[in-house]
Amino acid sequence: MKMNKKPQPTQRGPSEHNVRDQIVEAAAEYFSRYGYEKTTVSDLAKEIGFSKAYIYKFFATKQAIGEVICANCLSAILNAINEGMVDAPTASERFRRMFKATVAASAELFFEDRKLYDIAASAASEEWQSTVSYQIEIKKIILQIILEGRDAGEFERKTPIDETVNAIYLVMQPYANPLLLQHNLNLAEQASMILSSLILRSLAP
Repeated sequence: MKMNKKPQPTQRGPSEHNVRDQIVEAAAEYFSRYGYEKTTVSDLAKEIGFSKAYIYKFFATKQAIGEVICANCLSAILNAINEGMVDAPTASERFRRMFKATVAASAELFFEDRKLYDIAASAASEEWQSTVSYQIEIKKIILQIILEGRDAGEFERKTPIDETVNAIYLVMQPYANPLLLQHNLNLAEQASMILSSLILRSLAP
């Protein structure tokens, strides 16, 4: 994406927000062609038509740009999960749909573009804030489902709630974490169904 005019550093407010969006959009496009690890801020500056110093005005590091891109991808997964659970009649069904949507959306977003996968891999291995926040949100969804199931009498109440949530999250990790999902992709769809049933049997009162 080429820019004809270089924005002035004195611009403030909404215009600066637009510039940030332009940088992120161009970076995602560039990363998808050349990969995250092989791209430098100098490469991005040349591609966009900004100076490197001007990009640093908005993002302190290349990772900061990657964080935004990664956060956008993870937000899309969370949206897909929430949409997949809409109108589920029971907590058990909500759980099945949540697990299935997590695997499907993760596979689609992280593996339809092998170059952008570099960002997801770096984010997961280095525990970027975007991935930490994502893990927290997934655990919140699991917690809400467990609470609803316990209130409705679908799930047992003896196991400490935090132990239950963490155990379920650990079972889901091979199919939700991009570093692990790449090794389990062929079995992911089948695994989400089998493991959902296994977890739900363990939750039965």
